[in-house]
Amino acid sequence: MSATPNPPSALDLLHRVFGYAAFRGPQAEIVDHVAGGGDALVLMPTGGGKSLCFQIPALLRPGVGIVVSPLIALMQDQVDTLREAGVRAAFLNSTLDFAAVVETEKALFAGALDLLYVAPERLLTERFLNLLDRLNVAGKLALFAIDEAHCVSQWGHDFRPEYIQLSVLHERYPAVPRIALTATADDLTRREILARLGLEEARVFISSFDRPNIRYTVVERDNPRRQLLDFLAGHAGEAGIVYCLSRKKVDETAAWLVEQGIAALPYHAGLDTATRTKHQQRFLREEGIVMVATIAFGMGIDKPDVRFVAHLDLPKSLEAYYQETGRAGRDGEPAEAWMTYGLNDVVIHRQRIDESEAGEEQKRIERGKLDALLAWCETAECRRTRLLAYFAEAREGRCGNCDTCLEPPEMWDGTVAAQKAMSAALRTGQRFGAGHLIDLLRGKTSERMQQLGHDALPTFGVGADLDEAGWRSVFRQLLAAGLLHADAQAYGALKLTEAARPVLKGETALSLRRQRKAKKSAPAGRWSRQGPSAPADADPALFAALRAWRAEQARAQGKPAYVILNDKTLHELAAHRPASPEALLETHGIGAAKAERYGAELLALIAATC
Repeated sequence: MSATPNPPSALDLLHRVFGYAAFRGPQAEIVDHVAGGGDALVLMPTGGGKSLCFQIPALLRPGVGIVVSPLIALMQDQVDTLREAGVRAAFLNSTLDFAAVVETEKALFAGALDLLYVAPERLLTERFLNLLDRLNVAGKLALFAIDEAHCVSQWGHDFRPEYIQLSVLHERYPAVPRIALTATADDLTRREILARLGLEEARVFISSFDRPNIRYTVVERDNPRRQLLDFLAGHAGEAGIVYCLSRKKVDETAAWLVEQGIAALPYHAGLDTATRTKHQQRFLREEGIVMVATIAFGMGIDKPDVRFVAHLDLPKSLEAYYQETGRAGRDGEPAEAWMTYGLNDVVIHRQRIDESEAGEEQKRIERGKLDALLAWCETAECRRTRLLAYFAEAREGRCGNCDTCLEPPEMWDGTVAAQKAMSAALRTGQRFGAGHLIDLLRGKTSERMQQLGHDALPTFGVGADLDEAGWRSVFRQLLAAGLLHADAQAYGALKLTEAARPVLKGETALSLRRQRKAKKSAPAGRWSRQGPSAPADADPALFAALRAWRAEQARAQGKPAYVILNDKTLHELAAHRPASPEALLETHGIGAAKAERYGAELLALIAATC
């Protein structure tokens, strides 16, 4: 009688299926905990390897892993990626016709699936819950993975009502382990995830939120279109995302970029489903597309070679900013997070909160989140250190890869300027916005100024030492510091807060950032690119040949190029030039299934090129 073979270990699967030599960070501990039947909440940055934390336990445990994901438009690519690695994966969502649904359900009950991706709306239907009941009775449920778990938070930027109902999994299947995963969540959101999903007893795994390969830059808004064009000049031919606050601005910006010769596409909820799907597929499958979008685009984007994320408008919070910028540089290669920021952003966001129909508690939380974001925009400290501190992660020293580290801002004693600005607001009855107050301070005579009698005020012309941009910077920083408040009920009129009194009376000094001179962004390559890059001994000709081969494969199969092989794998092939199937399997990202499918062609191409 032959001995029963030992079941594969997590490390065996990691190498044989996914082609990776070792786990990163806490991955091994998470996999071991969930595979052993434990519940977990995993906070790990985008590109940190969250998916492996539930994919490998699902392969180790009997039955099928059910992955709850809100990303219907991306499920096909996620499943294609797994199938390329030899994993038996499928999805159920509204894009499938009835025949395809029945076929997938049959495979599910036949034990022919390792992982099934499903949208929360589908999971919560009585039909699907009945399917889960039958699987559970048969002992065929390996685990539940709840991806993008921050969607459960009503205070968050991606709230999905269906996520709150996912507590049914704990109530209905208490013996099935659950793992909730997200790339971003402050302490409040973490507590809400644990409570709403019934994960109070779960182990919490928090990885470093640091993305050292991303450079953070915030520029004071001057001429945003020109500034954006200057920035994009350093990323010619590269894929990226440009975020705007409104649908109208998305459409106008995308059309304008096309006029400038840039391959740009719009994406927002106002477009029909077919257009959104087409644009998203082009972004994922073509090289060098720039997607101009509202926040309707991006969550869960798996494209690893997004080289930049630009914001033309201020996001709602630091969590939203971190989540959106995290879509850049998933491959670990250098990437940029760039944002224009101005006085109007502060006024608009404060008005949005004040005028919303939310309860006072939610408004208080949203104001706190906005204040944290504004303080980050105005900081003279290392941006990375301040960003990580928001997520309760300490970091020593300056990062050397953000604008405030590379060009430390000049600080100045802005006490007198602040007093002049606040006096101007007081003497005009706290009824005017920044534009009128700046004209008043600079002594700009106009018919309206004379009609109001403001040209006779003691503050008229006392700020002639600063230009308009300088005063806008002062008012922006006073708003960000909470010394002034934009009153939504009074059309954005600036009013003093209690915190302004000590500064106005000269009891407290105020240090401000000096307004920077507008300048063009440095061309790509001028700044030191941090993070992994192509090995020094990689053969450029071979890399180009491999890239062309990959593009051909992607076109033939109708899949994104990175699903076939990612850039890091191509770089390693170009550097190590494997000459045998065994050597090929030692390459990062090539497991047994990919070696079997593409090995002969890759080895022949390498031999011919070298």
